[in-house]
Amino acid sequence: MWSQVYNPLNSMVLSTIAAAIPVVLLLVMIASGKIKAHLAAITALVVAILISVVVFTMPAGLAIRASILGVVTGLFPIGWIVLNVIFLYRLTVATGRFKILEQAIGGVTPDRRLQLLLIAFSFGAFFEGASGFGTPVAVTGAILIGLGFSPLAASGLSLIANTAPVAYGALGTPIVGLASVTGLDPYLLGAMVGRQLPFFSLIVPFWVVWAFAGWRGMLAVWPAILVCALSFAIPQFVISNFINPWIVDIGASLISMAALILFLRVWQPKKLWLSPALRSKDESMGTLPPPSTEPAVKPSRREVWSALLPWMIVCVLLLVWGSGWFKNLVNPIFTWNYTVEGLHKMVQKVPPVVAQPATESAIFSFTYLSYTGTAMLIAALIYGAVIRFSPWRLIQEYGRTIWLLRASLATISAMLAIGTLTRFSGLDATLGLAFAATGVLYPFFGTLLGWLGVALTGSDTASNVLFGGLQKITSEQLGLSPILMGAANSSGGVMGKMIDAQSIVVASTATGWYGHEGTILRFVFWHSIVLACLVGCLVMLQAYVHPFTLMVIHP
Repeated sequence: MWSQVYNPLNSMVLSTIAAAIPVVLLLVMIASGKIKAHLAAITALVVAILISVVVFTMPAGLAIRASILGVVTGLFPIGWIVLNVIFLYRLTVATGRFKILEQAIGGVTPDRRLQLLLIAFSFGAFFEGASGFGTPVAVTGAILIGLGFSPLAASGLSLIANTAPVAYGALGTPIVGLASVTGLDPYLLGAMVGRQLPFFSLIVPFWVVWAFAGWRGMLAVWPAILVCALSFAIPQFVISNFINPWIVDIGASLISMAALILFLRVWQPKKLWLSPALRSKDESMGTLPPPSTEPAVKPSRREVWSALLPWMIVCVLLLVWGSGWFKNLVNPIFTWNYTVEGLHKMVQKVPPVVAQPATESAIFSFTYLSYTGTAMLIAALIYGAVIRFSPWRLIQEYGRTIWLLRASLATISAMLAIGTLTRFSGLDATLGLAFAATGVLYPFFGTLLGWLGVALTGSDTASNVLFGGLQKITSEQLGLSPILMGAANSSGGVMGKMIDAQSIVVASTATGWYGHEGTILRFVFWHSIVLACLVGCLVMLQAYVHPFTLMVIHP
């Protein structure tokens, strides 16, 4: 058994710098735009292996096994979701149903700003609540690009919009993960997150429209934005604090969509915003096809329902697949558990990262039927049967989709390999300890620790599992509420979702803007930093300033 070493260079500054090299290198290579994402990810993975072995003394065999486990984890479930979402999307395009959907959404409002609110924020929040793990960005990015948005707008704005709902994604999975490693009540943790994120549920809709259309463009539609924001933020607070943390996103998103659509029946902006590009520099405009000169034809009600059918099938299946009773029913039967020999229980976390030494398990649970991607595939096959696609044509289209996504799937796998390796090697814990050593400023930097965790792993759940125990230990040592700091890890983490490398690859894949991941990263990076710092400031107020301290829940 190998015990993790968190200060191998006998200097926390130097050890922290060494631990940060793989992630920083990955982000710099992607942001440069000169290296393709899959090559950048593979290069960063090689560097991570070298640093883990040479600097952090991890045995080479353990490092290789951890990386392979990460590659497989990248394909299942993340790559599996992306593959089948794009497959379904391509079927709707091939049958012309997607064009009808575009016309139907245009019938609600032709204004691009309001389409963003409806699709990227409210509809995306539903998919986040039902499944999470990249699904909302994949679906909303594909829909926005189909509606005519520029690739950069569709990619970047889907990422920014997919923040406020993330902490309750996949029917509250991040809260469950946080509770499992801290031993704290998930209802209290969910309620505390519900006293943080509603502030940002009010901000993010304004932020998304401002990022797209500028200050004046945002002010021109502020009534609709306010309706969208309030109708999401208020249910988010009420459901999380008075019902449970599992159905927060589902309930809030449905209420928000209904409220916005009803409001738009009686109110429309005086001047429509029809430009599909970002108001700021948008280098993706050159990739857009010329606008159609054909007159718009209003689809019939039957055609609209036909266009909505595949997404209705998806919604129903995701609600079933995301429920605990379904997983409990199928997982005992349709699961293949593979124990990674030579890695399982061979790595030990030690204090101060954990209260007591604990070994890391390395079991790949291939829960193939309950994967969200499987639900997406079944939805696509049901839709294919309804529209009478032949089995051979479905197989051909699936093969084309795999070929189209080959580089993206490789990138996602390599990035998950980096995240898995950093967890087993202790690189992530070294970074976490650097944040934990900030004393009175810990509420701020502890929040940014959650942001870092999601940027590293691509998952708020994984970040909570990674740093939840450290948050509890440090907060108790500093006399802070562990409920507050556990929730802060999750709330801060949601702002890291837009810059994690796998989400950026999902966005570029969904919008068909391959090879431009660096441009997307540069666009969303400062949005992510600023919003994460704002969450940190709120947590500081909750920790030290009256009356914000009244919002804090103590176990």
